[in-house]
Amino acid sequence: MGFVLWGFLTDFFTYETTKSVVVKSWSVGIINRIVQLLIITYFVGWVFIHEKAYQSSDTNIESSVMTKVKGFGYLQNQNQNENYQNRVMDVADYVSPPQGSGVFCIITKLIVTENQFQGRCTEVSTHSNACFSQCFLPLLSYTPGVITGACLKNSNESHGMCEMEGWCPAENDAIKIEPMDVNTFTIFIKNSIRFPLFNVTRGNFPPTMTANEIKKCKYHPEDNPLCPIFRVGDVLNYTGQNITELLSKGGEIGINIQWECNLDLNIEKCIPKYSFTRLDAPFAKNAVSKGYNFRYAKYFKTENGTEFRTLHKAFAIRFDVMVTGKAGKFNTIPTMINLVAAFTSIGLGAVLCDIILLNFLKGAEQYKAKKFEEVLLFMAQQHVLYKSHHYQQHKEIFI
Repeated sequence: MGFVLWGFLTDFFTYETTKSVVVKSWSVGIINRIVQLLIITYFVGWVFIHEKAYQSSDTNIESSVMTKVKGFGYLQNQNQNENYQNRVMDVADYVSPPQGSGVFCIITKLIVTENQFQGRCTEVSTHSNACFSQCFLPLLSYTPGVITGACLKNSNESHGMCEMEGWCPAENDAIKIEPMDVNTFTIFIKNSIRFPLFNVTRGNFPPTMTANEIKKCKYHPEDNPLCPIFRVGDVLNYTGQNITELLSKGGEIGINIQWECNLDLNIEKCIPKYSFTRLDAPFAKNAVSKGYNFRYAKYFKTENGTEFRTLHKAFAIRFDVMVTGKAGKFNTIPTMINLVAAFTSIGLGAVLCDIILLNFLKGAEQYKAKKFEEVLLFMAQQHVLYKSHHYQQHKEIFI
């Protein structure tokens, strides 16, 4: 028992040092330096310069968006009631909702059905198949009202149309209408952001910009990238989509405001970058459900209190203003962590070279003999033989 305890204490209170073996080999030396150079290049170029690993970052951006549209257009609905022909449309007519939020629509086309009363009437022929004796509900899933089952015919025709109960007369949304030209309309975007980690706030146009400058400027990605006023035609062009189809069928456009701020530099360099995309592009070539439209109604009452309405089917371009951002600032902790990781990774070159030396080169056996050496120590006092691995401090071998 005493010998075991003594052996444990002797093994515990020992000092081990590594053995340095200098290998005079051009091939191994070149591989070692190339690996070290690649690791240093990766950490300096990618980790520290590109990814800015020496900074702490904040992506939890707080944002507020206010929008305002300006412009006048003609709504030339030749096939509708004369009240809606060659009508001048202003912001209150074609912008929905009117509050100026980050999501809004510009109406380009309206199909108006006036003086609808609750009652019974026939469907429009484009909404259902012709009937001969009776209407079957399972075949009429899409109707502007509740099908009563009756088939109403004219006296000189063998077929008729299904009767429905609801708002009459029924809407006819198959009429051809030319869309309003909105290319010259302008969108003013006011975006304020805050990075809570650093308590930094910014706006999307310089505080020194005057009212006259804002009125005269128009956004351009190169000539005027900080102007907050965008021509609708330019925005549609930046998406690379078919403008004629967008005006006719409607669509969804994304205006992306990207904030990339390096707070180690001048705060005035923390400015937004804009990009534009069509959000409903995957459906643009579909046979069904193309574009964007919605319905709304205005309600009135007759003198005797009977309610009636005017139904509007609006085709519109919907704009979504989306804000993302990231801010970074120097911080000692991530800098030290990544420096330690860099210095540690440089040692991978030695691991790779050891694998090559021990397994692939001609002098592999010689290298093994020099790198791993067994030394036997006799302790005569206890008559115990200890066998352990020790390393000589420095040896040179030539391969």
